[in-house]
Amino acid sequence: MTTAITHELSNINQTSSHHLTFHSVFLYSNNNMNKILKLGYSPCPNDTFLFHALAHGLVKCDDFQFSVQLKDVETLNQDAKSEIFDITKLSFPAIGHLLDRYALLRSGAALGRGCGPLIVARPGFNLETIRSGKIAVPGMWTTAFLLLSLYLSNRPDVIPISFDQIMPSLQRGETDFGVIIHEGRFTYEKYGLKKLLDLGEWWEEKTGMPIPLGGIAIRRKLGPDIAGKVEHGIRQSVAYAFEHRKASEKYISKHAQEMTKTVIQSHIDLYVNHFTVDLGEDGAAAVETLFSMAREKGVIANSNMPVFACS
Repeated sequence: MTTAITHELSNINQTSSHHLTFHSVFLYSNNNMNKILKLGYSPCPNDTFLFHALAHGLVKCDDFQFSVQLKDVETLNQDAKSEIFDITKLSFPAIGHLLDRYALLRSGAALGRGCGPLIVARPGFNLETIRSGKIAVPGMWTTAFLLLSLYLSNRPDVIPISFDQIMPSLQRGETDFGVIIHEGRFTYEKYGLKKLLDLGEWWEEKTGMPIPLGGIAIRRKLGPDIAGKVEHGIRQSVAYAFEHRKASEKYISKHAQEMTKTVIQSHIDLYVNHFTVDLGEDGAAAVETLFSMAREKGVIANSNMPVFACS
């Protein structure tokens, strides 16, 4: 007989004035000995939507238990250097940097069209002066920084800032340009900012491919058998999320950082799609193209390791 055990730690550690790390443990177990896998993903609605069922034992993933932590994606990117998590959401550039340690799963990714980062600024600024301005980015291993580097054909001087503080920094005049992600696509005008360029549209026009933003990576040391089971479990979790949309609403809202219901739904609709279920050939080709272009520009190092954990 299978028993679902759910336990959530109530403590929230505040690591800075603007960055929260949520610690939770959700255990899915049965009568056999179970392996505990450390799972990290972001508090963004697309991640909490797709992982809700897996984290709460609503879908079965072999005999595994999951110890879950929610952190912003750039923190997860940096944690991956030390292999903090067995399974983790990562920006695609971070996966490219760490192919010796992590491999990509084909389910759970944020990839699509019309969903890329935006370059925004206060009125009076334009792209002609961006190279001499103060550019805020949400992290050095984010897809936002990589796309900016590809667009400018070099590695620009930037100021890494927590993604939720980029628009306030622009509004206060502390930075001149910002590359915004997540719900910033829906809220930048409230800060008196204007869009200068949609880097996702630029990518699509240049390559004809969807833009890879973030994926789910697993430690190579776990091997392909475990990777395949986890990949299947995540795919089942995504399917459950689509079939039972209301089941995850409270969980999503709890971590959504005061987003309105409209913004939460727009966020999910934009970033969770058929590529999240399975990257497929088109998604895999887009990832390989992004890595190839990044290596050509020297943004990520060359690697002979296979990108995917499962063939």
